[in-house]
Amino acid sequence: MKPLLAVLGSTATGKSSLAIALAHQFGGEVINCDSTAVYRGFDIGTDKVPLAEQQGIRHHLVDIVDPTAEYTAADYARDAARTIAGIHARGRVPIVVGGTGFYFRALTRGLFPGPGKNAELRQRLETIAARCGVEFLWRMVRRVDPASADRILPRDRKRLVRALEVYFETGKPLTAHFAETVSPLGPDVLVTALGLRVEPTALGERLARRVDGQFAGGLLEEVRGLLAHGLPDTARPFGGLVYRQVIDYIHGVRDLAATRDLIVQENRRYARRQLIWFRKEPTLIWFDGPGESPDVQARVLGWLAEQGRLIDGGPATHG
Repeated sequence: MKPLLAVLGSTATGKSSLAIALAHQFGGEVINCDSTAVYRGFDIGTDKVPLAEQQGIRHHLVDIVDPTAEYTAADYARDAARTIAGIHARGRVPIVVGGTGFYFRALTRGLFPGPGKNAELRQRLETIAARCGVEFLWRMVRRVDPASADRILPRDRKRLVRALEVYFETGKPLTAHFAETVSPLGPDVLVTALGLRVEPTALGERLARRVDGQFAGGLLEEVRGLLAHGLPDTARPFGGLVYRQVIDYIHGVRDLAATRDLIVQENRRYARRQLIWFRKEPTLIWFDGPGESPDVQARVLGWLAEQGRLIDGGPATHG
């Protein structure tokens, strides 16, 4: 079997640090699994690992998409599967790292391609949302697809519309289709998924320090520079966490202190949603503590050794 490691979890849990340590130990290469880090120019707000801090470890699927382009989970699954095959061909170990759970699921379990976009149906659903509120769409989803309602936030208009579109177009709930999906990975790939958890109070402190560091590192200048080069503020990555709050600040919606506090607050909420998502991954092995901790790294390496998944210097052999 060909090994594939994954380091997953909430934001600011030290996933990249652990992934780089594992890459050194096993002759690995890192594959990004963050939906915003794929976009060029969005560096500080996504906490991309600077080249100087990558410690010579090759990183893939970072800065691969123009900010005005659309990049889907299906695109990611295709690109990641191809990248993993290339890493295996070089005799090295691929290590997927990130916090976008939907990308990871698309890679390891596949995606339901679904019916094409129905513009008329979508417009009707958007009209309902405008008249009755987005939460009304969530209640509609709850009636026809309770499992999707459990995982989609009540104000996530885009995903609610898609869930309803699939139901009305196919007569089956979206979650029923998921059972029919197939991973783009080959059957000879053995996935070992590791999850990092940091206690909420400590994580909140880490998030606050990260946000302060982003502002000190030039976050505002990065966004202003992107806008000055003609990138519209409607570009998809500007809708992501951190960037949408900075865009609001530039437009005068709130002052700098309130913007900073809001980003910290939204990061905490996002971290909770990520944890809820990853708790539903049935084979994820959890480790408590930040990824840069020597103790955490030792526990991860010890567990891998006990399981016989990998050995020093490269993949273990399997029958």
